[in-house]
Amino acid sequence: MADDRPVPLDEYPVHQVPLSMKHVATGDRNAYDRCIFHVFDHAGRALLVLGLGVYPNLGVIDAYATVRTGGTLHAVRASDALGEDRTRLTVGPLRIEVQEPLRRLRLVCDDELSCDLVWTAAFPALWEPHHLQRRGDRLTLEGRRFVQAGTAEGTIRAGGRTFTVTPGDWTGTRDRSWGVRPTPGEDGGRLAEEHPAEGFHWIWCPVRFEDRFLMVVVQEDADGHRSLNDATLVRPGHRDRQLGWPHAEITYRPGTRHPERAVLHLGGPREPLELDVEVLTSSPLAVGAGYPPADDWQHGTWRGRGWVDRRTYDMTAPHPLAAYGVTDHSARFRMDGRTGHGIFEHGSFGRHDPSGFTGFDSVAP
Repeated sequence: MADDRPVPLDEYPVHQVPLSMKHVATGDRNAYDRCIFHVFDHAGRALLVLGLGVYPNLGVIDAYATVRTGGTLHAVRASDALGEDRTRLTVGPLRIEVQEPLRRLRLVCDDELSCDLVWTAAFPALWEPHHLQRRGDRLTLEGRRFVQAGTAEGTIRAGGRTFTVTPGDWTGTRDRSWGVRPTPGEDGGRLAEEHPAEGFHWIWCPVRFEDRFLMVVVQEDADGHRSLNDATLVRPGHRDRQLGWPHAEITYRPGTRHPERAVLHLGGPREPLELDVEVLTSSPLAVGAGYPPADDWQHGTWRGRGWVDRRTYDMTAPHPLAAYGVTDHSARFRMDGRTGHGIFEHGSFGRHDPSGFTGFDSVAP
């Protein structure tokens, strides 16, 4: 018999539906609620990616941290049974402390890979567009997300190296999302068979300048049809400025789809802007961080109670899964005479007509 007693969060006036906060308003197995943080230095020496997720209808909570230093990627992943206290963001050696909502959070990993960081927002949180995706008539993804940029302070240790993280030389970004998105273990059935994935092209780009924050997000299908589009410039004390229909020119490493540089054309005919992207270091999310199509662990999968896993990946040679998933690139950005830092998250696999890619085995010349 299910235990339907109230949980601690039920004490607070935060309910959206007449249910206990133990339950979400959908019975979809793919319901999720999670976050991702990026902390990286401006010289390209290190990139930390850390996240935590809750999967209420699967009874799972999990988290991960990866650090890319030089040609090596270090990873710690943890998973456990979801408990009743949703304010306790702890899984194994990983935890997130919300010290001041939307302003200051502490990120801790107490393991072979370790970090103890205070992440501080430099700008207000910005809503991203409502994200919907269907396969045939079935809704497969619906997410509500906000993004934020700021600074970090503390230490990161990985592979025998210690990095002192300071606000002046490091940047931090984060994404917070919840809703429904695919998790492993589901047979797509007829709709998957009759609506196979032909291609996917994605850019997600939060950038922190000294006095402003820029967010660009683009999703396109194989034929270039755009299903997600936004470019917003945030300046404290000013109204958010919409920068039109982003157009990307990406220079890929020959024989790959790995971006080395990019220019994002923003604004409009009367006020054009160019955002120049210089990649510093790269971390494929399918390697270590549990994003599809990872073959050693993916988010939401049940690994039993108290599961902790540690991996080290050699990134000096192309990883076979990196070409079929999204990669986070720490990057230096230049726009309108200003230099900023942020994440150029990019994934392009399958056919993409605007880029000249004809299929899953197609690469840049």
